[in-house]
Amino acid sequence: MTLTKLNHPIFSELTARRDRLNRLFGRNEPWEAEGALSAADWTPSVDIVEKENEIIIKAELPGVAAKDVAVTVDNNVLTLKGERHLEKDVKKENYHRVECSYGTFSRSFTVPGSMDLANIRAEYKDGLLTLTLPKKAASKGRSVEIKAA
Repeated sequence: MTLTKLNHPIFSELTARRDRLNRLFGRNEPWEAEGALSAADWTPSVDIVEKENEIIIKAELPGVAAKDVAVTVDNNVLTLKGERHLEKDVKKENYHRVECSYGTFSRSFTVPGSMDLANIRAEYKDGLLTLTLPKKAASKGRSVEIKAA
């Protein structure tokens, strides 16, 4: 059976609209660039949990090497930046499907002034970046004893 490509204007218009929507939502096909694999920006998932003495941020970064991740704090804004690389030794003809996103990422979060930014801890294990932001001692809640007179 021979497959025939239809060259009707309606199909090219639909394809162009699909491509624009894919780019809008960050779902570029990695081989859209003619003759080469290209990278699309992506956004890793993040969980943020507040505990009594700290805030914990967990970012899912599967397939990203620790050396390709940077964490910075500037003016109470914490920024995660990095890049997930597509294997360069695999040709596009060998791919059956590419659903993972590749390329650079950046996530920024405003950090409350009650955090001790000088003592942030970062741990990276099995594709999970865990940042621990301790609270300043003065910002921790305390109860006040009421004395009856």
